[in-house]
Amino acid sequence: METIGRNLDEMQRVPLTPAHVEALRAAGMPATYAAGTYIVQPGDPVDCFVYVDEGEIEVVDAFSGKRYGASTLGPTQFMAEISFLSGGVWTMPMRAALDTRVVEVPRHAMLRLMADMPEMSDIIITVLSARRRRQLDNRDGTLVLIGEDDDRDIRCIAEFASRNRLPFASYLVGSPEAIRVANSCAIPINQPAVIFGRDRVIAEPTPHKVAELLGLNLDVAQCEAFDVLIVGGGPAGVAAGVYAGAEGLNALVVEDIAIGGQAGTSSRIENYMGFPTGISGADLVWRGEIQAMKFGTRFVMPRRVERLERLDSGQFCATFDNGHQVRAGAVVVATGVQYRRLPIPRFAEFEGAGIYYAATENEARYCQGTEAIVIGGGNSAGQAAMYLSRSAGHVRLLVRGTSLATSMSHYLSSRLEADPRISIEYGAQVTALDGTDKLDAVTIHKDGEEEQTIEVCAMFVMVGAAPNSEWLTGLVALDDKGFVMTGDPVDGGSPYATSCAGIFAVGDVRSGSVKRVASSVGEGSVVISKVWEYLNG
Repeated sequence: METIGRNLDEMQRVPLTPAHVEALRAAGMPATYAAGTYIVQPGDPVDCFVYVDEGEIEVVDAFSGKRYGASTLGPTQFMAEISFLSGGVWTMPMRAALDTRVVEVPRHAMLRLMADMPEMSDIIITVLSARRRRQLDNRDGTLVLIGEDDDRDIRCIAEFASRNRLPFASYLVGSPEAIRVANSCAIPINQPAVIFGRDRVIAEPTPHKVAELLGLNLDVAQCEAFDVLIVGGGPAGVAAGVYAGAEGLNALVVEDIAIGGQAGTSSRIENYMGFPTGISGADLVWRGEIQAMKFGTRFVMPRRVERLERLDSGQFCATFDNGHQVRAGAVVVATGVQYRRLPIPRFAEFEGAGIYYAATENEARYCQGTEAIVIGGGNSAGQAAMYLSRSAGHVRLLVRGTSLATSMSHYLSSRLEADPRISIEYGAQVTALDGTDKLDAVTIHKDGEEEQTIEVCAMFVMVGAAPNSEWLTGLVALDDKGFVMTGDPVDGGSPYATSCAGIFAVGDVRSGSVKRVASSVGEGSVVISKVWEYLNG
């Protein structure tokens, strides 16, 4: 989707046409900025699209005040970030390097133009995606984490930012980079910190606070009404968001952790059609999120729906974990599943400090050259083991059963068996954990053998998925394991309809569903036709 270039010029290889520029001038207003004037600062709302007529705009290092990188934006280029699509905030300061004249188009007017002019929309989205991709690859960003390796709360922020495709820089406490940033912010140089821009040091940092600063926790009016509320931002929920927007429905997607859901933790999916060399789950769903935003679907996170009730009017009222409420004519449940905690003493103590439920680049850095353990026999566990083997000295895959044949794709189990850096241990389970501030060692029991204690850097748990459906108890029918039961498609009914008219369920949370990314995407896209029929009688 995106064409990655080395600089701002290469990322905008295809210019806007004269017709596009004429439309921008008709919808926008001219503005001028004297050399040295800051046009935007980190945290400012992305409320307009800026087309450069004359002059030069530079990206600025928020902490030094100097130009960031060698390239700048000049005539025929535009100033915008991917957060423009969702109504988020700017993440980098931008300054006029010369006297500069621009055309500023209000965001809502620009989104209407993009809807009416698909060719222009394609150019803009390609460039915005490339810019964000470059930030992620270079670990650029005005969000700076100091002490990720030492502080559990900051590791949590790093995981949240990484899974949500938010650019950030991470420095060791006491490193030259950390000292430079700390000095510029006038904070102690020998302690962990989370900083956004030069003037925002986040006290007691949490994902909610970071989401608010970065514009992810978008404003939704109290009791605001939507055509359809989609609960869950995994492959099924995002696919539903794409098709709902494409059909002209006013849709809201609510996600409580990270867009991508459990699939977002998969480092490489090789059996998804159209990606012969594989794609990470996070990348796949991120592309879908951008596509959904292009069609006008809104996303809000991290927010959890704690209660859903049907009103006398026939609408549904959803209450979030912060007490906020929204209304919707229909609801699509796409909350997926989550891995269960293991019944091991001190397990909760080491969550986020050696025990993880995702194996992404963020976690892999903790395993450089050391021993890692993956627990589970499904595809997610196999993909995690393969990915971690690139950085860890050795990976042990612990499987309680005696075979992977019934739980893992053949291509994946074959690769695991052939990789000398991975050992598969059947009939094995962890019985004890050891460490002080973080996990240092585990005790493993194997059938017919004595227990052994080994030093480890991290343990990845991918077993026993449980449906996220407690909030639906008493409203829709659930099976004995808590999965949402859906109807039989007779007389034109929907296979995704629940026992409560107007509520549909798709993806892994649905009873009897195939637990695969491709099937979840298919269900999320297909269900919208029935949602549309329901809303239109």
